[in-house]
Amino acid sequence: MARSFDAVIVGGGHNGLACAAYLARAGKKVLALERRHVLGGAAVSEELFPGFTYSVCSYVVSLLRPWIIRDLELSRFGLEMIPLEASFLPLPDGGSLLRGADPDETRLEISRFSRRDAETMPEFGRAMSKMGLFAKPIIDSQAPDPKSFRPGDLMQLLRLGRHFTNAPPDELELRLKLMTMSAVDFLDEWFESDVLKAPMAVSGIIGTFLGVRSPGTAYVLLHHYMGEIDGAFRSWGFARGGTGSVSNAIAASARHFGAEIRTQASVEKILIRGGEARGVVLESGEEIRAKAVVSGCDPRRTFFGFVGRENLPDEFCAGLDSYRFRGSSGKVNLALDRLPSFTCRPGNGTHLRGDIAIAPGIDYLEHAYDQAKYGDYSERPYLNIVIPSVVDPTLAPPGKHVMSCFVQYAPYDIKEGPERWPERREAFGDAVVDTLAEYIPDIREIILHRQVLSPWDIEKEYGLTEGNIFHGELSLEQLAFLRPVAGWSRYKTPVKNLWLASSGAHPGGGIMAAPGALCARAMLGGRRS
Repeated sequence: MARSFDAVIVGGGHNGLACAAYLARAGKKVLALERRHVLGGAAVSEELFPGFTYSVCSYVVSLLRPWIIRDLELSRFGLEMIPLEASFLPLPDGGSLLRGADPDETRLEISRFSRRDAETMPEFGRAMSKMGLFAKPIIDSQAPDPKSFRPGDLMQLLRLGRHFTNAPPDELELRLKLMTMSAVDFLDEWFESDVLKAPMAVSGIIGTFLGVRSPGTAYVLLHHYMGEIDGAFRSWGFARGGTGSVSNAIAASARHFGAEIRTQASVEKILIRGGEARGVVLESGEEIRAKAVVSGCDPRRTFFGFVGRENLPDEFCAGLDSYRFRGSSGKVNLALDRLPSFTCRPGNGTHLRGDIAIAPGIDYLEHAYDQAKYGDYSERPYLNIVIPSVVDPTLAPPGKHVMSCFVQYAPYDIKEGPERWPERREAFGDAVVDTLAEYIPDIREIILHRQVLSPWDIEKEYGLTEGNIFHGELSLEQLAFLRPVAGWSRYKTPVKNLWLASSGAHPGGGIMAAPGALCARAMLGGRRS
């Protein structure tokens, strides 16, 4: 006889686990199912080589919502955050820029390239903090439904309209610019130094197949400015033990509240009877019945994989066909024999205790994008690097280190076809190492192990369609009430009792857990549980 639950969650990523935890906290009988042997989805820690633990995909924590940390008592269940101490930009000519926690030291660093920019930076920081406060209630609540005439929805739209327009003219202008401009055009209005603008502009292209001069990327820049640790905006950090520690803490909270979680339980399909979700069927043939089914997987995998077009309205399918994934990034994880030494700043130091950008100029970034536009990976890519073992020695043996390299651009749809990525994977990894060697001459000598992930690998191993790390691009036409399909942005789906709780739902991607938590709240009738 098939087992029955109040809710079954498909996917053990951090959003699915958050949804499970909130439902269990409200007294529901919940089962979460994960296909792989380890929890976390793309927010996962794995010891791929003896003694070396990688944050294999997602590698820093910036958007995890404080109210979720409090509600689920994640600190009690092992979550420990280590703030990133600096942002470091090495330059090919032997120069560098280090922006750290000390505002006076940062001002001196910037003033070497532009005194005006050094004086402007604090003002920019204050303006972006205000924008973070403006965006906070939007990402911490359900998306509005502009087509609804229900009193509650009309009140939400009214409040949102007032929230958007209730600002001094200069602030309102700033909000409009952030919603429409490119990251570079927006930063051009504040700064003059390419050395400063380039590493700031790259926040606007993460998770998109766009260049830093593409309209709309200023919003993605804001999305990454909404990181918050202890009330401080633009705060990014490491999770001790790797990003899998976030998922594991949420899972521990869910179990504490009574949820059951299974790994190596791959779902083949969602059971649909009479237009209603009734449970799931595993690849093993096991049937699990539930009053509600929640997908923590991306929209295409959920609806065209587990549900099937035949069970969906044509209009919804047409909208989902237009939903863009276009994965554009890869990952190279290295195990190192010793700490890397940059030519511009040899040895250990604060510059290694945060994120490191290989982004020496706007033109460099645009050239990297040019190759991707024509179906190839960037031979000299933008890299965002962290060495978490510097601040968390548990990740590597004594004296050894792990280095995580996020790589843009690596298009899923290369000109030879995505299925040809396995043949090009190692050459892609070589291009990353070659780029590193321009700044760390002995990097090849100190690499003990290397893992290279193309978007194709991310799709096959972690279930992210086209390898898109945000379950779909964060472009303006795919945000809020348009995510993933107009009219279906509030976690409900066209299939009765089927809900979407992934990054493909509002408010989008990143390790924030908001889609999962807000989905649970919607399922519970708006209650916070």
